[in-house]
Amino acid sequence: MSPRAANAGPRTLAFVESPVQLLNVLEWAHAHAPGAGLALVVLSPVDPMTRGQLRRMAELAREEGYEVRWEEARGGTAAPFHTIGGLMGPLRRAERIVMGDPFSRYVQLLLTITRARELVVVDDGTATMEFVTQLARGEKLVRWHRKGSRPGPRDLVFAPVSSAARRRLTPGGQRQVEVFSSMPISESPDGVTVTANSFAWTRARFGPPRITKTADMVGTSLVETGVVDGDRYLEAVTGLARTHGATRYFAHRRESAEKLHRLAVETGLEVVRPDLPLELIARRGPIGRTILSFPSTVVHTLPLALAGTDVRVAVCDIDPRWLTQGASPRAQGFLSGVTGSARDVTRLAAVAAG
Repeated sequence: MSPRAANAGPRTLAFVESPVQLLNVLEWAHAHAPGAGLALVVLSPVDPMTRGQLRRMAELAREEGYEVRWEEARGGTAAPFHTIGGLMGPLRRAERIVMGDPFSRYVQLLLTITRARELVVVDDGTATMEFVTQLARGEKLVRWHRKGSRPGPRDLVFAPVSSAARRRLTPGGQRQVEVFSSMPISESPDGVTVTANSFAWTRARFGPPRITKTADMVGTSLVETGVVDGDRYLEAVTGLARTHGATRYFAHRRESAEKLHRLAVETGLEVVRPDLPLELIARRGPIGRTILSFPSTVVHTLPLALAGTDVRVAVCDIDPRWLTQGASPRAQGFLSGVTGSARDVTRLAAVAAG
């Protein structure tokens, strides 16, 4: 039975805030065929590039037969009240909640409302690794690049909701928790079911790609999140592009326009702003014979999406000297772990950057 033939009532509600999260909900639904009675709720961000990719992913989801509900969740002061009020009924009726970001304050608030006994966290990349570790250790849910920083006033106000969400995400009684991920999960909490995301839907839906003779580079938002120094990053990109003959730079959706303009001028790379997650862009092609990346989610996902092709994924380590003074104390170890745990990739030594 296809998703179109599934029960019209949305037994499952999925909440997504990024195009990658939406992609991984589609992968989860594909793995749980025949159908999941799934309705997708997009909690739309304000960033134009993210919104554009989400619109394209929403079109793909509708083509697959799923209901998509677009919420302007951040469209002004009253938007959260309107969004949450409109979702109260579906939240209380849903038997399963699928979420892309358990660190999201929006998602954590919605978890305090739902009565669903099945909770699923789908791949949100490196954040999934951190979430599982924190849950296993009974720690507060804090994004890795903010861990060790002093909590702000909003963090303190929201702390009770975050604590309640963490309890909801802990298996117990009749409550079941699943993590659906392509990331390596080494420390799984008791009672949490871990299911592998193999990107089977992506491979079935797109490609195989045409492969060029050049190399492509994948951008990262480590500068924007305050982890890596901007000048050092630019020098590293220049060195990698020169060494490996890269011609294109696929920008991360959170990279700033100013940084990308400078990068294009100083390196000569063609900066591409993808309209879909990179896993789909690469699978559709054309794509370089070598894909260069710094530690990020794609060093885990691209080998899966491109399985059966001759594309090589190579990852360059982050030199500790590139980190900013404000970087989390855990940043270097976490990024090294992302690289070290990646499968089917080529590891490159950190290039000279000043």
